[in-house]
Amino acid sequence: MFVLELTYTAPLDRVDALSADHLAWVDTHFAAGTFIASGGKKPRDGGVILAVGDDRESVEALAAADPFVVGGVCAYRITEFAVGRTAPGLARYREQPPQ
Repeated sequence: MFVLELTYTAPLDRVDALSADHLAWVDTHFAAGTFIASGGKKPRDGGVILAVGDDRESVEALAAADPFVVGGVCAYRITEFAVGRTAPGLARYREQPPQ
């Protein structure tokens, strides 16, 4: 599992100009099952995405394709973690300990 933290690197008017493209990109990854939660940070200086992926390289490539990154208005901080516990509805994302 990965936590993708977006931090805006440009004024909000530039971010807003790319928001529709960014949200379409986010929707595509929700439909594919890659993203399981997302939202804006408070205060409004970026966002957070909870994502699943096979490896860090593929998640980094995915983030690099975000229209916000392509447009030069945000930077990503990606944190990988092992899911040990979840709410019941997210049980399929739990990682099993090695046997």
